Amino acid sequence: MTIMTLQNLAREILERCNMLATFSESPDNLTRLFLSNPMHGVHKTVRTWMEEAGMQVRVDAVGNMIGHYPARTENARTLLVGSHLDTVKNAGKYDGMLGVLLGIALVKSLAGERLPFALEIAGFSEEEGVRYSKPFFGSKAVIGKFEDAWLELRDANDISVAEAICNFDLNPDAIPKAKFTGDYLGYLEFHIEQGPVLESLNLPLGIVEAIVGQTRLELTFHGKANHAGTTPMNLRQDALAGAAEWMLLVEGVAKKQPGVVATIGTISALPGAGNVIPGEVKLSLDVRHADDATREKAGADFLSGAEQIAGSRHLTVSWQIRLEQNAVPCDVCFVKRLAEAVGKTHYPVYRMASGAGHDAMVLAEMMPVAMLFLRTPGGLSHHPDETVLESDVGAALEVGLAFLKGLASTDYTDRTD
Repeated sequence: MTIMTLQNLAREILERCNMLATFSESPDNLTRLFLSNPMHGVHKTVRTWMEEAGMQVRVDAVGNMIGHYPARTENARTLLVGSHLDTVKNAGKYDGMLGVLLGIALVKSLAGERLPFALEIAGFSEEEGVRYSKPFFGSKAVIGKFEDAWLELRDANDISVAEAICNFDLNPDAIPKAKFTGDYLGYLEFHIEQGPVLESLNLPLGIVEAIVGQTRLELTFHGKANHAGTTPMNLRQDALAGAAEWMLLVEGVAKKQPGVVATIGTISALPGAGNVIPGEVKLSLDVRHADDATREKAGADFLSGAEQIAGSRHLTVSWQIRLEQNAVPCDVCFVKRLAEAVGKTHYPVYRMASGAGHDAMVLAEMMPVAMLFLRTPGGLSHHPDETVLESDVGAALEVGLAFLKGLASTDYTDRTD
């Protein structure tokens, strides 16, 4: 395939990203949460593109959309390529969607040619964890790790996961059937870097060797609501003041431990009146590091600090773990083959870690995984100004094709007992 054809495909991918961005819960920005109504439009559109590329399309019980492109022989193994179709609130156009559309473009570029392995392109229904404060519903389902208890989780509108699935015309009782049962070669995910590293090095692409571990917690400081005018400062049990002190502690501790990143992204104070001392404050905490022991130590320090601050202020503090995800190394052999594909297409080979979580870290429990990052101009992601360069999309397509050809030209796809 010529460079010009690849660039035409790259331009089409960006146009399709723009099209998918029109399916939003908000008229003012891109917000598309797990199984929200706009996802119907995404499914209809993506299905059309998959079928035009020669794929057979199915949707499982959690809303994952999967296109299957057959191999040249029956009972061949399968290479999975994909990413997610949900977004954060007020999102950019490329996080997740770009990886799905790159996969479809790879199939389209084959123009009917069959490989010694099948290709499946997955658009996972939920990765971000925004609607129910728990990520990876889509990829957890396909590895058979979707927990029944999650069906009872409720969103801000008091709609349970089970109700959301039914409202989307799917059947929660069929979730066990979403588990992949075929013989998979592995999983390849294309994704924007979501950070500034590649741009700072003037590199279009990066090969991910590992994905950092994550801990997500919800903490609640409990105090006593009281009148703002009649309660002396020394007699207050102000939950918000305690939470504010702890927020600064988290920032200070994280800065002292190289590689640790800690984020308090949400805060809610009750009863929420300007003339009432806050009696309860809920906060989220997100802690990440490539080394699990370091991450766990930081998390323990944060919680110990919360208890000390609460005690000194006559408050109490409680917490719930929302996510505990260990760091995940990518498959050594897949990473090597991806590096070979980058080298053969004459792009610099640069290896890096991912500071963000991805479906690849879940799929790694079932099959070998590899990830290819695309430069993120400005390092900006989870933001409406998130962008990507057309030339970098073309480069990723070129590398993806070289990766497929490398697999197809070896006996790597042969079955082993």
